Amino acid sequence: MTEKKKKHTPEVVNRRARHEYNFIDKYEAGIALWGTEVKALRAGKANLSDAYCLFEKGELFVRNMHISEYENGTYANHEARRTRKLLLHRSELKKLERRVMEKGFTIVPYRLYFTDRGFVKLEIALAQGKKAFDKRETIKEKDTKRDLERFRKYM
Repeated sequence: MTEKKKKHTPEVVNRRARHEYNFIDKYEAGIALWGTEVKALRAGKANLSDAYCLFEKGELFVRNMHISEYENGTYANHEARRTRKLLLHRSELKKLERRVMEKGFTIVPYRLYFTDRGFVKLEIALAQGKKAFDKRETIKEKDTKRDLERFRKYM
């Protein structure tokens, strides 16, 4: 029995999104990319911090997601912040579009990763913005949890 070696595949996470939003529901979406974008992602050259999702004519797009240009790319290199189409089932798209129309809901790109088969997936979340007191409460909970772990470690 030979064990397959797992390749290190980079994962890009929007850590600020957890702080800014309460996640209601998560979806795994495919993303339409060009070849040089995939190569740049394999090198870990992506940033989701300013990215957001929006609907145009019944289709879902991610805007402002930064994928650096591929350093060995030629004239066919991609633009760093172009609009990219997200690939979801029609039923999921309709469900998301209905929820986004409600006040206070948005779609946040949370995590960009490679599957075992080598496909690039974007984990998006239907989210609701946190208020300032919610953010303080979350930080307070993290601090108390960390203090309890420290206490348990030394006892």
